[in-house]
Amino acid sequence: MQLLSRTIGPVATNVQILADERSREAIAIDTAIPSLAWISGELAARGWTLKLIVSTHGHWDHIGDNAALAEHTGARIAVHPLDRERLVHPQPLMAPFEIPASVPAVELAEGGTIRFGALRLDVLHTPGHTEGSVCLMAPDEGILFSGDTLFAGGWGRVDLPGGSAEQMAASIARLGRLDPGTRVEPGHGPSTRIGREAAWIELVTQSGRLFA
Repeated sequence: MQLLSRTIGPVATNVQILADERSREAIAIDTAIPSLAWISGELAARGWTLKLIVSTHGHWDHIGDNAALAEHTGARIAVHPLDRERLVHPQPLMAPFEIPASVPAVELAEGGTIRFGALRLDVLHTPGHTEGSVCLMAPDEGILFSGDTLFAGGWGRVDLPGGSAEQMAASIARLGRLDPGTRVEPGHGPSTRIGREAAWIELVTQSGRLFA
């Protein structure tokens, strides 16, 4: 797997491009504004074809360039069905600019698989930040793309529309059962590993709730 990452936009969203070198097929994850120029430039420079635009959830800082990138590349947009309306009718919340609507064509459901070239990502439904938040697990590479569910040292906000502290605690406990060596690429902030977060995840798991 080829992985390119860049921190983009007013709230420092980690935008990812994943590609299979042999087939030159690629996907993009969480296309914040302004990521179109960077993504299209990287695709052109490497001769990659974008097959899918994945939103780990429907907040404005993860979906802003979905429509522009889909128009530019012809790639389809994917999101969990519970967050579909957030793309079709985006809520700007604190966004400093307009967020264009985008139309998902692919549903990311629990237990589903994203395939591009010889690569595979398993879909984990991990509600808590929003109803339809997902994480993507690359089992062969041992990498988890955790969106705004799991960060280095904590979890995503649960006080925004669609958030749930109870669901977030359950989702964190689930991720804590992954192999400790699993590398975590979150929607914001630095990379980490499941084992590095194990101490506080265990507290959440044992109590069944988030802590201050």
